[in-house]
Amino acid sequence: MNFQSCVDIKKEWDIVGARQLGRERAKAIGFGTVDQARIATAISELARNIYLYAGSGVICFETIDEIDRKGICIIAEDNGPGIHDISKVMEDGFSTSGGLGAGLPGVKRLMDQFDIVSDQEQGTKIRTVKWVPQRRF
Repeated sequence: MNFQSCVDIKKEWDIVGARQLGRERAKAIGFGTVDQARIATAISELARNIYLYAGSGVICFETIDEIDRKGICIIAEDNGPGIHDISKVMEDGFSTSGGLGAGLPGVKRLMDQFDIVSDQEQGTKIRTVKWVPQRRF
């Protein structure tokens, strides 16, 4: 994949930068304001997880432009300690940080596609996609 742009997540302020860039990309692709907010929320959650649990990582954005649809691909990747129990983390309400626990299940609900791979020696990679809704006439 050829990523259009990436944001390094090293400090808390980088979460804001990733969120803003993602919203700008989503708007440029053709997402409405509601979907822009959904995408920005998902990015915030992914970036916050990198910051809290891995210490550092990257959020990358790619525009998907197929014959019959457009979308945005967001990849969150880190070299942190990995996720010990993915099925537990994907349960609604589960939180290790004392947060509300919307976390990764929330990201999965906000986006159209969601894939997670985690290894305790190589970190975590989450790939998620949101498609621009097809206009119906």
